[in-house]
Amino acid sequence: MTVIQDIGSRAIADTFFKRSGLYNLYERRLASQILNNSLPNHIAIILDGNRRWAKYNFMRAGSGHFMGADKAEELLNWIHELGIKITTLYVLSTENLDRKDEELDNIYRLLQLKLEKLYKDSRIHRRRMKIKAIGNVKLLPTELQEILNKLEDDTAKYNSMFLNIAVAYGGQEELVDAVRKIALMTKTGELSVEDIDERVIESCLYTSHLPQPEPDLILRTSGEKRLSGFLIWQSAYSELVFMDVFWPEFRKIDLMRAIRTYQRRIRRYGK
Repeated sequence: MTVIQDIGSRAIADTFFKRSGLYNLYERRLASQILNNSLPNHIAIILDGNRRWAKYNFMRAGSGHFMGADKAEELLNWIHELGIKITTLYVLSTENLDRKDEELDNIYRLLQLKLEKLYKDSRIHRRRMKIKAIGNVKLLPTELQEILNKLEDDTAKYNSMFLNIAVAYGGQEELVDAVRKIALMTKTGELSVEDIDERVIESCLYTSHLPQPEPDLILRTSGEKRLSGFLIWQSAYSELVFMDVFWPEFRKIDLMRAIRTYQRRIRRYGK
């Protein structure tokens, strides 16, 4: 059975599951299980499967992106309810920028809409959430750059929660940028070659502002089992969970299941 067939069968089963009233009971049970154990401090999620969800439901790709954006809003509430401090969302890669102009324009409009809504949301201030874009934002339309800068500026002093939006992001490009910064520091005499170590490299990455740049858990939806260049350096010892669910169909119980999987693993860090 293909991934699409698996996901389709699952969607039908979920409909009956929710209508039966068992969904809420199962959600509460999962919450009680994971909250009794150590939660990941930093979760990174690859939001994948918007277009395939739309295709499966006989919709245009834009509908999938719209539903996926709504799901990302829901996710932020779940993250807050569970008490997870750092979240990194992989929204748009540098490779995605090669898509057709019509699809990209739709994604940009949707991002603009959702980011403006986030900017006006008082909850980011109540939660003291620091928001930062990671990636080559100069490749984005001017309007998107402006709203991202406004979000960063207005939340710069917060440190209770962290939301990183990986947009126009490429893991290899991040490492190239870090190498360039280090090369410049050695050229100007600010840094000697002998002093280059892991800490120096980490200080030059896009995630250097975080209290914990390394994700404890990296989750990818849609059934694909690869990181696609996401957080190449930071993911060295991250626990990976791949789920056979398209991003627009992602549920709170899926998030909690991923966390439960993480909690059941033994992290040895090579020891």
